[in-house]
Amino acid sequence: MFRLFSKRDDDESSGESFHVPTVLLAPQSFEPLRLRPMRTDDMAAWSEVRQRNEEWLRPWDSGDPMHSPTITFSQWIARQRRSERHGDSVIFVIELRGEIIGQISLGAICYGSMRVGTVGYWIDRGHAGHGYAPLAVAMLADWAISSPTGPHLHRLEIAIIPENERSRRVAEKLGLPLEGLRRNYMYVNGRWRDHDVYVLLASDVQGAVVDRLR
Repeated sequence: MFRLFSKRDDDESSGESFHVPTVLLAPQSFEPLRLRPMRTDDMAAWSEVRQRNEEWLRPWDSGDPMHSPTITFSQWIARQRRSERHGDSVIFVIELRGEIIGQISLGAICYGSMRVGTVGYWIDRGHAGHGYAPLAVAMLADWAISSPTGPHLHRLEIAIIPENERSRRVAEKLGLPLEGLRRNYMYVNGRWRDHDVYVLLASDVQGAVVDRLR
């Protein structure tokens, strides 16, 4: 089942929209990974995973250079619902056997003549190295590019700090080419950082992206 968001649901809509799936399931031949939208009742479980991984994630954690006031978890969820209605972005938790083990997002979506979006993700340290991040990225990519309910994007980008070898291996496992370096691309861990950009084009996809992991 899918939740339907129409571009007429909100007067501030960007003019594009997508259907947010209740859940995205990995194919049967893979680990039983699930991607689903975040909910307010995820606060305790999500916060526990983030706090447990604070040191592990800090070097790659993006931030706000303007240091805007913090918001509550419920306010953050409300912003997610608004972004979904506008077709701007979507955030999914990554679940394995009912446990939240990470997060993946599709953001900075641009329509019109570009149809591009940026993918971001993180995985619990205890579950790193088992192929869950590449599988989650592939599942998200198949929805964003090929699904009738997705935003029908032409281009997906993954921006990675050059020394983040684990994240780089995710892109490499999926066969994404390195397009180039973007200088001072994102504010990460208190400073502006250069990022290598890996790209997946819709024209590169034959069949399903998850098939690249078989």
